[in-house]
Amino acid sequence: MELNYQHEGSGHPLIILHGLFGMLDNWISLSRKLAENFSVYTVDQRNHGRSRRHSVFNYHAMVDDLLEFMETHEIESAYLLGHSMGGKTTMQFSFDYPEKVDKLIVADISPDEYNQKHDRLIDALLSVDLSKYSTRSDVDKNLKERIVSPRIRQFLLKNIYWKDRSSLGWKANLEVIQENLTEIFRALDSEQPFDKPTLFIRGADSNYITDLHVPRIKELFPNSEIETIDDASHWLHAEKPDEFLKITESFLKK
Repeated sequence: MELNYQHEGSGHPLIILHGLFGMLDNWISLSRKLAENFSVYTVDQRNHGRSRRHSVFNYHAMVDDLLEFMETHEIESAYLLGHSMGGKTTMQFSFDYPEKVDKLIVADISPDEYNQKHDRLIDALLSVDLSKYSTRSDVDKNLKERIVSPRIRQFLLKNIYWKDRSSLGWKANLEVIQENLTEIFRALDSEQPFDKPTLFIRGADSNYITDLHVPRIKELFPNSEIETIDDASHWLHAEKPDEFLKITESFLKK
C-alpha cells in the first residue's frame, strides 16, 4: 500500500511511525529537528492520517507497507523509530527484516500483550454525529463527559478534518480500528531475537513499559537499553520533546 509521508533532511535514513489514532503531523516539530542530521521520513500508517483505508489492519500488513515504502524510496536500510502501535510495527519489522534495520527506537511500548483500554475511546468517537457540528470545539464539548482528559481529547480531535466545505469527518478509519483492536494489542514474538542496537524510551508516568516488561524486552532485544523520561506519560515525545530529542540523537549518533 502506498503511504502518505513527509521527507526532510539528508544523511542516514530515519523512518518514524506514529501510534494508534496518530498521524505524521504529530511528529512534525521533532522530525524537523532530527532532519538537521538525518534523512527523515515521517509516515502515516494505513487507516490513519492521509494514507489509504483498508479492511485488513494488522502488524503483518503494516510491515508489508513499510517494506514497500522502503523499496519504493530505494532505502536499503534505515534507523526506525516507532511510538506505541508504530513501535510494535517497527519491532515486528525488525524480526522479519533485520538486515534492513540499522538501529531501532521504540517509544513507550513493549512486545507484550496489552489490555484493550481504547474500546471506550472509539465508542465515544463513533457516538458523535459529525453532521451536527461545524467546529472542532463543538465536538470537544460533546466528548467531555465520555473522555474526561483534555489532553486525550485534543489528541483525538486532531483526527477531525473537512471532508468538503460543509461536512466534517474522521481521518482515522475508526470502524476498522475497532474491529481489529485485539490484533493491535496482541503480543509479539520471534524465534530469532533482534540483536542490533535498540533503545526503548518510556515515560515515568506511563504503565506501557514497567519493570515487569523488561525481561521480555531483553529476551527479544538482547542488545537493548531503556531510558526513562521523568514527568512524561504515554505521549512522551509531545510532552517532553527536548528530552526525547536529546535521548534519540545521542543513541543514533553512537
